[in-house]
Amino acid sequence: MARNSSFRFKQFTIQQDQCAMKVCTDACVLGAWADVTDADRILDIGAGTGLLSLMVAQRNVYAMIDAVEIDAEAFFQAGENVEKSPFHDRIKLFHSAVQEFTSEHQYDVIITNPPFFQSDLLSPLDKKNIAHHAKSLDFSELLESIERLLSPTGKFNILFPVEEALQFCTKAESTGWYLTHKLTLFHHSGKKSFRQLMTFQKTEPVHNVSVDEELYIYETDGTAHHEDFKKLLKDFYLIF
Repeated sequence: MARNSSFRFKQFTIQQDQCAMKVCTDACVLGAWADVTDADRILDIGAGTGLLSLMVAQRNVYAMIDAVEIDAEAFFQAGENVEKSPFHDRIKLFHSAVQEFTSEHQYDVIITNPPFFQSDLLSPLDKKNIAHHAKSLDFSELLESIERLLSPTGKFNILFPVEEALQFCTKAESTGWYLTHKLTLFHHSGKKSFRQLMTFQKTEPVHNVSVDEELYIYETDGTAHHEDFKKLLKDFYLIF
């Protein structure tokens, strides 16, 4: 996906020149895929441009959404993106680290595209380190924050590269979380998977059922978008 200064969707536009984390395909898949059904209150951890908050606001037409962002420039840009959207009256932004964020209520759903390059070399740009690396938010802190903010019957949706997803899943399951839904993302058939999207909850799923799916962005030719990808993103992408 091109890293333009703005990205236009069918119902809103994302300005992103002040954000280290730009609009990317895997984040769009998370926003379209995450289970936000029947949620009255949703929390977006690490809002960045506000992309995920806006996508889930479009999908769930009544939920109130809180979004937490630690970086000041991203926080202000997310605020501008939200304010110019049709969903501005249902999204509230907070300039805070999630470890320090408190709320008077618990959330039915949490969605997050967290810092994840735990083992990569650090960038000399601190803003990029915060956005891309688990420098300011490690797995334990993230899970502790989610458990504190999520309702006992709630669920959280998260995105990681494949290696980090395995590490995170091991950590989550060791602290009492159940993986109930997983989507493995590929560029196209013949390529290795590059992202995993996961849904966790504290309550054991009925009959121990866990759904494991795969999604290809492109057809085998690497050019035409796969029909399943088009179906998932058709309400958002102008090209579909």
